[in-house]
Amino acid sequence: MEFEPTLEQEIRKGQLNDEKIKKIKELIKLDKAPEFRVDADGTVWYGDRICVPNIKSIRELILKEAHETAYSIHPGSEKMYQDLKQKFWWYGMKREVAEYVALCDPLKIPEWKWEEIGMDFIVDLPRTQSGFDYIWIVVDRLTKVAHFIPVKTTYSGAKLAELYMSRIVCLHGVPKKVVSDRGTQFTSHFWKRLHESMDTRLNFSSAYHPQTDGQTERTNQILEDMLRACAIQYDTSWDKSLLYAEFSYNNSYRAVSRCHLSILYGRRCNAFALGST
Repeated sequence: MEFEPTLEQEIRKGQLNDEKIKKIKELIKLDKAPEFRVDADGTVWYGDRICVPNIKSIRELILKEAHETAYSIHPGSEKMYQDLKQKFWWYGMKREVAEYVALCDPLKIPEWKWEEIGMDFIVDLPRTQSGFDYIWIVVDRLTKVAHFIPVKTTYSGAKLAELYMSRIVCLHGVPKKVVSDRGTQFTSHFWKRLHESMDTRLNFSSAYHPQTDGQTERTNQILEDMLRACAIQYDTSWDKSLLYAEFSYNNSYRAVSRCHLSILYGRRCNAFALGST
């Protein structure tokens, strides 16, 4: 993200009356703030990131530019924060980014199960004996029920579409909308291949939404933590444990959605193998 010189000038001017930045300057003089510096013009920087004063108009302009312009395309809060932190710094910036994204045209609750899904990948995992090196997560936005699919970096869009047909569409049908932070290049290619295999037309505007909602992001984080732990425990055989992890996650109560598999089947599935009499 590039910011205009006029914005930098506003930031520099705004720093002069910001009490917190004044205190940072005092700490710099006392060598008590090694992560901060003051340039030749008297502007305070946090490393290579300019310190933004607590001026609402300036911060709102930065957030708006990072979220709503044609080149930003409404990213999720984590991606937006990672982009902004390359250039800017202020106290509570990550929280303000999350709040801004949450208030920006939040996604509506889906009307029915598996009409809207979230997609994500967990990458850089130990390569299994079968050659799998990352996990494709597909989550129903309404129930938060998920499917974990082991995949290989070398898989083409056509191969992913084939997997999606066999693991998702045959069970739940074709969704109306996909929520993903993945780039449009990947998403459009994948959906093009999928609809070619189904011999149907694709409306890209309704098939892809590049902004994740808060619940989807929290669900993805829970799943990533759980599945990475699974991969570490089972090392090169983690792909063989994915089905068990999927059942365990789906059959457990989740505070984020206040539900489990009972919302699909009317009651929770039996998780214990009891002996017959």
